[in-house]
Amino acid sequence: MLRFGTDGVRGVALRDITTHAVQLYARAAARELHCSLFVVGYDTRESSVQLARAVEAGFIAEGAEVLWAGMCPTPTVAFFAEHCQAGAAVITASHNPYTDNGLKFFGEGGMKLTDEEELRIQNTYESLVQSETVEVANGGAGEVALDLDAYCAHICASITEVATEIKLVVDCANGAMSEVAPRVFKKLGISPSFIHCSPDGKNVNEACGAAHPDSLMKEVIRSKADIGIAFDGDGDRVIAVDGNGEVINGDQLIALFVLQLKARNALVNNTVAVTVMTNMGFHIAMQDAGINVITTPVGDRSILLALQEAKACLGGEQSGHIIFTQHATTGDGLLAAVQLLSVLHSRQQSLQEASQEVMKSLPQVLINVPIQSGVTPQDLLVQHRAAISEVEQLLVGKGRLLVRTSGTEPLVRVMVEAQTSAEAQKYAERIAHILSHSASGQDR
Repeated sequence: MLRFGTDGVRGVALRDITTHAVQLYARAAARELHCSLFVVGYDTRESSVQLARAVEAGFIAEGAEVLWAGMCPTPTVAFFAEHCQAGAAVITASHNPYTDNGLKFFGEGGMKLTDEEELRIQNTYESLVQSETVEVANGGAGEVALDLDAYCAHICASITEVATEIKLVVDCANGAMSEVAPRVFKKLGISPSFIHCSPDGKNVNEACGAAHPDSLMKEVIRSKADIGIAFDGDGDRVIAVDGNGEVINGDQLIALFVLQLKARNALVNNTVAVTVMTNMGFHIAMQDAGINVITTPVGDRSILLALQEAKACLGGEQSGHIIFTQHATTGDGLLAAVQLLSVLHSRQQSLQEASQEVMKSLPQVLINVPIQSGVTPQDLLVQHRAAISEVEQLLVGKGRLLVRTSGTEPLVRVMVEAQTSAEAQKYAERIAHILSHSASGQDR
């Protein structure tokens, strides 16, 4: 049975994530979130419209009204939910391939769900699975369509200055940013070159976007651009590429943003929130700057919770989820991209110069170990606790090892930081080899 992961519910489109399943989740959410109004949006996957219509029908069946955002980024849906004081649902599998799809919810006002809210929705969904065997008819007749201009204006209003002459390449991942990103940059007076900005239902994230930046790196070098920007499929993540074609990840971008806020006396409570995946170099830079760092589990929900509790204004993940709580209720790749261009203009530096100045990253290697059906990831980690501890001890004081299960895919992620790239690679491969032997079921 489907269950919530790190970021909503995901699976193979129309096999695991069926129209009936998402409809029942929508009915459960309507009952448990107590919203009379919901925003519904979706990404560019070929299965997304069909699934979004099923979600809409589920909300309507429970007596809720629907605002139809259509194809747009996840943060756009959250923006509409905030400004309409509505709940929301987004059909997306984020950075996954087009064959997958998923469902994310926001509570009233565009807020990420708490663990308790997810549990209540999950329990009600499971009850509905037992009792509701027939789908209700798709909605659409009484919906209100939303205009993306309000979101675009909001993003542009978040900055006061930007260099319009900058030579920029933007990779939209053939995803949900493919329409709104060009509109925002045009409104700002910037004329980027766009790549992977022609979604066809099947090419979302395909060798492109924030998770696959190689083509952006090559295009930045080929076109002699100043900077490259890449979003993921649903637009809540961003990574950058400097003029030399080097990736600037979320850690470096957050360091740049937080130090800029600090310099302007605008870093609320002198605090930033990041996850356990954040590079040690970031922590060293923050310590040197006298900035408090909160470290959370992986996932932007954890970051948001930490920011709320600390009454802080900035946080994010190495993967590119960056949250500016004064402008948004969730990670927004386009907002972060615009903020980046503004910061670089203010500093009068290239991205390469600025990123090197704000922090020095320790070499980091990440290896994903696939898990075969029938293998329990947590049992796998317990089984090899001794080998993991041995490497942890070898890295004490000069690096670190982090082994965790993915909340969105059947993977165990092995991350090693060390003094050299070769050392990081060696230890990461050692642990990955041990885990992959068991994960493939060879030990059974």
